[in-house]
Amino acid sequence: MKNVKMSVEGDILTIKVDLSQEFGPSASGKTIMIGSTLGNKQISRKHPDVRVGVNVYKKIEEKKD
Repeated sequence: MKNVKMSVEGDILTIKVDLSQEFGPSASGKTIMIGSTLGNKQISRKHPDVRVGVNVYKKIEEKKD
């Protein structure tokens, strides 16, 4: 995972992402990656059938001449 932290307390899933981080442009070059689980991930041993997939990104501002 890149810049994504997950925790489970009881039956509550909490996902934390540091929005000040950046990991470069997407393949299309239209967005900047901030965080990703890099696919679907199991959240805990207590909930083996539950998966989560997260992508956090922001649009690249177009340059004005």
